[in-house]
Amino acid sequence: MSRGRVLLLGADGFIGRHIGFALQQAGYDVLACARRPERLARMGFETLKADLRNPVTHKPSFWADHLRDAVGVVNAAGLLTGSDVRFQAVHCDAPQAVYAGMPEGCRAVLISAVGIDEADTAFARYRRAGEAIAAEHNAEILRPGLVLGDTSYGGSSLLRGLAACPLRTPVVGDGVQPFNPIHADDLATMVLHLLTLDSEPQTRVAGGPECVDQTQMIQAYRTWFGLPEVPVLRIPIAFANLLGQVGDVMRLGPISATAVSQLNAGVYAPHDPSLPPARPFSEFHRARPAGTQDLWHARLYLLLPIVRLTLALLWLASGLLGLLLPPDSFLPLIDANLPDAALIALARAGGLADLTIALALLRGWRLRLMAGVQLAMVAGYTLTFTFLAPGLWLLPLGGLLKNLPILILLVLHLVLEDER
Repeated sequence: MSRGRVLLLGADGFIGRHIGFALQQAGYDVLACARRPERLARMGFETLKADLRNPVTHKPSFWADHLRDAVGVVNAAGLLTGSDVRFQAVHCDAPQAVYAGMPEGCRAVLISAVGIDEADTAFARYRRAGEAIAAEHNAEILRPGLVLGDTSYGGSSLLRGLAACPLRTPVVGDGVQPFNPIHADDLATMVLHLLTLDSEPQTRVAGGPECVDQTQMIQAYRTWFGLPEVPVLRIPIAFANLLGQVGDVMRLGPISATAVSQLNAGVYAPHDPSLPPARPFSEFHRARPAGTQDLWHARLYLLLPIVRLTLALLWLASGLLGLLLPPDSFLPLIDANLPDAALIALARAGGLADLTIALALLRGWRLRLMAGVQLAMVAGYTLTFTFLAPGLWLLPLGGLLKNLPILILLVLHLVLEDER
């Protein structure tokens, strides 16, 4: 028998998926809300496709039918980086509409974050604003510390990537910043607990019972992978901040100024005794052996920005050559029944297209779409020049043959960018 219907915002996120599965296992009917809920639907969830940045979702009427018989709302949606407009929409406007549409007796839980009281980042400011809105609607506010799990996403993937680095183990700053991680399954258990409480809602902090520093945590993952011990490489804060700023510009997810700030400050969350207990880090991170897929993911994770940057440089160079290369340098290679003017125009147009792709990659703009565009462009170039100048396949340094590994690299990039 069902325990009732629960609307779950941010259901396709790392924390959201853990909460969704826990709610299902506890007997709730889960309405999983996400921008791209197709995979959640295939996992067996009833889904609601909604982009919280869309003004349509900022009206209680949008949520009314979905909340009519709901017994709970869990808000696990949130941004780590983004514009003020996006932060306002996701952390404030859409949740305000959801809370306003809840029926009487419906309980709400907001998943927030620790360390936001004094911080002056956009993330912290809008998290505080979101908490204020939740409090006005008598929602429980749960502030977890660093959340880890059997799988990983975002910051937890970054930790695994650092642990798998060859030759040195990088840490931000001196590496002694404190962390008391909590497992995502334990956090989900706490959400279930809060949905059934009859007490007055309040703000509660959730953290693990064991404190480790940044170096110990990353080295523990390296040991879990079975990799040999290597010296620690302490990254100066100034350089780490520069990397974070580059990550923000390129939209590299966890490689961001916010992530660097959190690693530099540590994430310690004193556990609220009113919540169910959590397992210590040393217990849950070794609860199962590392598999090949864990090590592959960790090693590939930090290669993702390198792959994207490499492709951007490839398109940048190709675009500049297409625009600036003298016609005498490429016209003799093309034996086609086309006027030279047409061939030159094609080269210049191709150069502009290549530069557009390079800029999109450097900015992190619609990367799935751009992966398809790149595959189409390389395949198109290959087929076109096979027709116009088949001798390019026989050039000593590769010629068109080099397009084959480039196509494979593009497929790899498409796979790696799909983090969900």
